[in-house]
Amino acid sequence: MLGEISAAALFIRFLLGGSAVVLATIVTSKVGSRVGGIFAAFPAVYLAALLTQCIDCQGLALIEQSIALSKGAVVGMAINIVVAILAGYLLPKNNWKAGILKTLVCWFMLSSMVILLS
Repeated sequence: MLGEISAAALFIRFLLGGSAVVLATIVTSKVGSRVGGIFAAFPAVYLAALLTQCIDCQGLALIEQSIALSKGAVVGMAINIVVAILAGYLLPKNNWKAGILKTLVCWFMLSSMVILLS
């Protein structure tokens, strides 16, 4: 496992992840929620983590960490699909605050179950 994460890697992850959120917000306001939703699903956190592995790892450790990260990302993206479907159901059915809260609780429970079972 990765022992330490450098400040540079953290900054790059913060910058790329935050930029993706800002871009999704701008696209949503300019083009609409359907296209904005596609941008919101951009895997910025995964790509930033993968990109910054080369800062914190070298050689075989870099390959091993990249493979492990990618396997986890596949599971995480599958969970995100389930959560997006749940949000599409829960948000219109509840007010937005309750819908988001219920969606986050579902995400936490589903993610926790996957972690415990793996």
